[in-house]
Amino acid sequence: MRYGKILTNRIIRMRFKFLLFGFALIPIALSACTAAEKSASPATATSQPQTVVSPSATPSPPPPTPTVSPTITFTPTATLLPQDYGPDDYPPNVNPLTGLPATNPALLERRPVAIKVQIFPRGQRPPWGISLADIVYDYYQNNGLTRFNAIFYGNNAEQVGPVRSARYFDDHIVRMYKAIFAFGGADRRVLARLFNADYANRLVLEGSDSYPALMRLDPNGFNYLIANTAEIGRYAASKGVDNARQNLNGMSFQFQPPAGGAAGTQIYNRYSISAYNRWDYDPLTGRYLRSQDTQEDTTGQDEAYAPLTDRLTGAQIAAENVVILFAAHTPDEGSATRIDINLTGSGKAYAFRDGLVYEVQWERPASDAVLRLTRDGVPFPFKQGKTWFQVMGQYTRVEQPAPGVWRFENRLP
Repeated sequence: MRYGKILTNRIIRMRFKFLLFGFALIPIALSACTAAEKSASPATATSQPQTVVSPSATPSPPPPTPTVSPTITFTPTATLLPQDYGPDDYPPNVNPLTGLPATNPALLERRPVAIKVQIFPRGQRPPWGISLADIVYDYYQNNGLTRFNAIFYGNNAEQVGPVRSARYFDDHIVRMYKAIFAFGGADRRVLARLFNADYANRLVLEGSDSYPALMRLDPNGFNYLIANTAEIGRYAASKGVDNARQNLNGMSFQFQPPAGGAAGTQIYNRYSISAYNRWDYDPLTGRYLRSQDTQEDTTGQDEAYAPLTDRLTGAQIAAENVVILFAAHTPDEGSATRIDINLTGSGKAYAFRDGLVYEVQWERPASDAVLRLTRDGVPFPFKQGKTWFQVMGQYTRVEQPAPGVWRFENRLP
């Protein structure tokens, strides 16, 4: 009996404590509900601008609903995507070598400037300015090595180089693009071909009056010859060269990749045990990124690469299009240092764009015609942007060591 009274008293005391605790929670709950209502009230006007209020300030009435200007509304337009052009009838402000509107259309009212640029020896890399070129030809010159001919039209570059000597192949470049050509000398037989041509007055060599078109730069004591593309054009004009806009029709451009392409995300180009390169497709930018040999490789099993950059811009070399051209290479009079490459008529090619590869034909029906691509007899479109041509022998070996990976090994007669 006594035990029952004790138990009853304990229960009464516990109930009393719970009641006290419940009364204590009522103000907190009411405060929380009030805060929740305040925070929830703007949810009915999420389209209105939000006003940031300082915690110490007294809340003020919401401002009047602003009138939204029609220019703020996002409306997709055709300018968001590059337009398709070519092979002729380009608008005046569109660069026919890239298919893109020029940042400065005035630059298109002139001839392109072609500059011969070295890539060997390795210790003197990286080169200057080539990331700003519209088109670059990478081709075999002699003794297992390659060199670039970079064509500038829609952009200028204050420093391009190191500028090096010409080869027979450069005759094709000057004729195709009606270019002013800057180079650093040549073998006497190459000079004879160039200076006996009808474009001889458009050849620019270093001389007593060629500064600032051509200048010397001496980092680390190498005394490089460097070109300024804007000054090259001015210098040529001062010598009586007609530097007016030229007909550069021929290339076709299409933003969407054509049907029928195979995977082509990595490209290996091997010219010799010394000269080899690789292009890797970057899906984020839609461009192929260039890497270059870093050591000799006598077996083909020890190739080593590093990104090839531009000393002027600091950027890695990149291109929307990489095209492998097969063309006949003929040594001149048995010489290993003078190779005549035939880039007239037509030949086989592989065009890489958008991570895809297409087997196509290159065509150049006349000496002054810009090189173009066809497939099944109709123009094949480049992607708008920069193009690099890898010129290789007509007997080049083609392999596919893995899906999307293509390997080209140069073969000369």
